[in-house]
Amino acid sequence: MPTLDAIRDRRVLRVGTTGDYRPFSFRRREGGYQGADIDMAHDLGARLGARVEFVPVVWVRLLDDFLADRFDIAMGGVTVTPERAEKAFFSLPTFVDGKRPLCRWKDRDRFTDIAAIDHEGVRVIANPGSANEAFARANFRRATVIIHHDNATVFDELVAGRADVMITDGLEADHQAHLHPELCAVPVKQPFTRLEKAYMFARDPGMKVYIDAWLAAAFASGAWQRALTAAMSEDAG
Repeated sequence: MPTLDAIRDRRVLRVGTTGDYRPFSFRRREGGYQGADIDMAHDLGARLGARVEFVPVVWVRLLDDFLADRFDIAMGGVTVTPERAEKAFFSLPTFVDGKRPLCRWKDRDRFTDIAAIDHEGVRVIANPGSANEAFARANFRRATVIIHHDNATVFDELVAGRADVMITDGLEADHQAHLHPELCAVPVKQPFTRLEKAYMFARDPGMKVYIDAWLAAAFASGAWQRALTAAMSEDAG
């Protein structure tokens, strides 16, 4: 059955999200989710006449859980990768970004490029199964790569001095520096990579046409930018 028909028949839109990636998706301590992609999920559900059901996932199992039909669409700062694109469709990009360093203020002028970071004694932290982990393992040979299994608290490790630097998406670096005054998004000459964020769903042409048209309208009306701006101003909670 086509994906859209299944969602409408079920009257439930199952959204896979990690809930650990501000400003796109964040699970609140008291329960429930917030973020730009969470707002967009509710809008999509309303347009499909479906209740939104958020399915908790972790990055390392995102593709496997999708292929096991645990959810209809993945939303929440999902990076387009060749492995994912081989087995799923992606929407129009919601955001174009690149990897940048996040560190404590005292190291602001120290970690300005990959060579400056890749030294013995430097502790690079990353979350498992993510593009951040893949980047760290591909680029650092002398620095120690630490895998922290909770992306919601990984930034606390930098604040506490148990790690020195994290290479993450630029928007996340900026937002986490806003949430943690002890941290600084390093002003590099240019991002270390180029990447696209998008929504991931079944290889269903009808779903692709619908999602892209819905997103294009959200871009044109300013709805997506309003959702992102609101999420960037949200405090930690």
